[in-house]
Amino acid sequence: MKPKASALFLARSLYRKRRLSDAAKLLPIFGAVLLLLPLLWVHQSAPERSSTATNWVYLFIVWSFLILAAACLAKSLNKFEDGDDQSSNKNASGRSPESGRSDAL
Repeated sequence: MKPKASALFLARSLYRKRRLSDAAKLLPIFGAVLLLLPLLWVHQSAPERSSTATNWVYLFIVWSFLILAAACLAKSLNKFEDGDDQSSNKNASGRSPESGRSDAL
C-alpha cells in the first residue's frame, strides 16, 4: 500500500504570485474572446441592431480595459519579484546573514 502523500503547503505570497502569473497568461486569450465578440453581434436578419460606431466604442473600451489589466498585473508581479530578492537573503531560520553571530562561519 502506498503511503499517504502529504498535502503541499505553499506560502500565501507564492500562491498569490502563481495565480497572478496564471492570470497574466490567460489575459490575451480573454482579450481575444472579448475582441471577437462584435463578430457575433452581426446578424443577417437584423443589421441595424449592430452599428459600426457602437462596435468601435466597444472595441476601444475593451482595448483600454486590457491595457489597464495588463498594467495592474505587471505591477503586482513586479512587486512580488522585488519581495523575492529580499526574502532570498534570509537563511532557513528567517534571519538575514548579517544578523547572525559574527564568529560563526
